[in-house]
Amino acid sequence: MNLCKCLFGAVLAIVTFFDVAMAVELQGTVPVNVTSDTAAAAKNKAFNDARRQIIVGALRQYADVTSLNSAVGAAKNAELMNLIAASSIDGEQFSDTAYSANITMVLDADAARVWLTENGVQNWIPDGTSVDTFVVQVNMSNGLKNWVELNQIARAEKFDLNVRYLSQGTAILNLPKSVRGRFTIALRETGWRYANSDGNLKIWK
Repeated sequence: MNLCKCLFGAVLAIVTFFDVAMAVELQGTVPVNVTSDTAAAAKNKAFNDARRQIIVGALRQYADVTSLNSAVGAAKNAELMNLIAASSIDGEQFSDTAYSANITMVLDADAARVWLTENGVQNWIPDGTSVDTFVVQVNMSNGLKNWVELNQIARAEKFDLNVRYLSQGTAILNLPKSVRGRFTIALRETGWRYANSDGNLKIWK
């Protein structure tokens, strides 16, 4: 057991982070219903709250969630505004002291990537340089054993596991689209489960 842990630790130590090579849309919509001293104050609070919710919701599949929540919670509102590329409102209603609406915001992926990095949040936001790859999010119940299985699949199918992130229970891979069909067949044959996720792939065992 100790040997297995040491071997897995060695794998973690040599993981290389590659640029993700596909574009993503980072956006979200949240309903808000806020009261305050005035309608203007309620609207301002609603936008601040919505911004934080949308940023976390849009980035959670591309970043370490614990670190992301901490960074967003500690950030000032003005700081987070710099991550928003566009916003829109639907169903807006307000009174003297209340404000409600459905607020949609689109994040600037480049600004988000820089902000996450500067705040020490590990992330794998695609940079849009190529459309020929896809991201695989891996959940492993038996870290070392499952990781060995994935490497065996890759060797058998003759492609490399381009690793963006690796821990004992999770991994993020960046694979060529040309191997996706062979990869999913091999996964199914070896007892892995998988699901499509906005063009990416989630696998688990």
